[in-house]
Amino acid sequence: MFESLSGKLSGVFDRLRGRGALNEADVAEALREVRLALLEADVALPVVKTFIAEVRERAASAEVIESVTPGQQVIKIVNDVLVAQLGGAGAVPVNLNAAAPVPILMVGLQGSGKTTTAGKLGLRLTQRERRRVLLASLDTQRPAAQLQLAQLGERAGVASLPIVAGQTPVEIARRAMETGRREGYDVVILDTAGRLSIDQALMDEVRTVRDATSPAETLLVVDAMTGQDAVNTARAFNEALGVTGIVLTRMDGDARGGAALSMRAVTGAPIKLIGVGEKLDAIEEFHPERVAGRILGMGDVVGLVERAAETIDQEEAEKLAAKMAKGRFDLEDYAKQLRQITRMGSLSSILGMLPGAGKLAGQIDESKLDTKMLKRQEAIIASMTPKERRAPDIIKASRKRRIAAGSGVTVADVNRLLKQFDDISAMMKRMNKLGQKGLMRHGLAALMPGRRQQTWR
Repeated sequence: MFESLSGKLSGVFDRLRGRGALNEADVAEALREVRLALLEADVALPVVKTFIAEVRERAASAEVIESVTPGQQVIKIVNDVLVAQLGGAGAVPVNLNAAAPVPILMVGLQGSGKTTTAGKLGLRLTQRERRRVLLASLDTQRPAAQLQLAQLGERAGVASLPIVAGQTPVEIARRAMETGRREGYDVVILDTAGRLSIDQALMDEVRTVRDATSPAETLLVVDAMTGQDAVNTARAFNEALGVTGIVLTRMDGDARGGAALSMRAVTGAPIKLIGVGEKLDAIEEFHPERVAGRILGMGDVVGLVERAAETIDQEEAEKLAAKMAKGRFDLEDYAKQLRQITRMGSLSSILGMLPGAGKLAGQIDESKLDTKMLKRQEAIIASMTPKERRAPDIIKASRKRRIAAGSGVTVADVNRLLKQFDDISAMMKRMNKLGQKGLMRHGLAALMPGRRQQTWR
C-alpha cells in the first residue's frame, strides 16, 4: 500500500537531505511537490490544503532553517503532521466496553467487503480477545448474502444466527440480540445490507437497526481502492448515522492511499482496522505512526516483528536455529523457510515494512515474484528426493533435468534455486566462523561475498 505516494515523497526528501542548508524557497518548492504527490494519491483537496498549511507554518520557523540538518527536520515535521492526520499515535481498538452481548453494527455500500470483514472481525475477536462471537446477517436484499456469512462463520469457527426466511432486518437484529443474551455470547456482529449507491432507503433501514440495537460500535466498511468515492461514502454515512470507526478494505492493493489520509479529517472517526488480504486472518489494527513510517520510507519494523510472531512456529524456528549454529542447513530447511515467509504475506508487503525498501518492494510487485517465485521454488524442492534435499551437491545435470520436468520449470530455474541456496549456506558458514563478537565488530558487511579471509578471524 502507498507505493505511489511513498515513491514520490522519497524523491522529494532525498533532494532535501542532499542540501546542506535550506531557505524558505527550498521549503516552498518541496511543499509544492508534496502537495502534488498527495493530490495524485487521491487525498481530498481540503485535507491536502490543511496538511500543507500546517507543515509550511512549522517548517518556516528559524529553528528549521538554521538547523544543522534542515532537510531532516522538515521530514520529521511532515512525519508528525502525517501521524496527526491519520489519527494520532497509537491504534484505536474496537470498543467492547458495554454490557454483553456487545452489538457491533457493520455498515457500508455493496461490494465494499462488508460481509467478509464481519467474518474476519468475528475470527479476530474470538482468537485475540477470547470473546464468544455471534454473526448475524441482516442483508435480505442480496441473494444468498445470509448464507455467505454463515459459510464464512463456519470457516472461521464462529457461530452464526440461524436463517429464518421472511424476517425484516430489524426482526433479525432483535432475534440476534435475544439469542446472544440467552446463549451467553459476548459480542454480536450485525452485518447490514448495502446498496450499489447511497440512497434514502438504505439509510432509513440502517438507522432503524441502529435505534433498535444501540450498538457500541458502528463500523463503516469502505473499499480503499475507490479513492475519492470512499471519502464521499464515509461523509454520507457519518452525517446520516454518526459512525464510530472505519474499516478500510483492500489496503494491500491500494498503491495510492488517499482514502486513508482523508478519512479522519472527513468523518472525525478513527480508522480502526484495515483489510490486507483475502484470507480470514488478513485484518490488522490501524497504527497511524507505523503507516506514516511506511509512507515516508521509514518502514514498520514493529509491525513486521508482530506479524512474524503470529505466523512463525516458535519450536520449528528454534530447531532450525540450532541446526544453523552447527553449520547444518539443507534444502528441506530452506523449503520450511519458504512456507514460513508465505504465511507472513506477500514479499512486497514484507519488504514494505523494512526501512528504505519501498522501491525494492515495488520492483518485486511489478515482476510478479510475489505470486510465482516462492511457489515455484517450493515445487522444485518437492520434486527432489529426500537424499537430494539433504545433500544438494549430488544434483548434477541428469538430476536437474528430472527435477525440472517434475516441477514444471526449466533447468535454469533449478540452477537459480541451487545458487541461492549456496549463497545462503555460505553466509551461514561465515556467521558461524565470525561468531557473535566478530559479527558485532565487523557488522553485516562481513557476511557479504568477496570479503577477505582475515576479516573472519
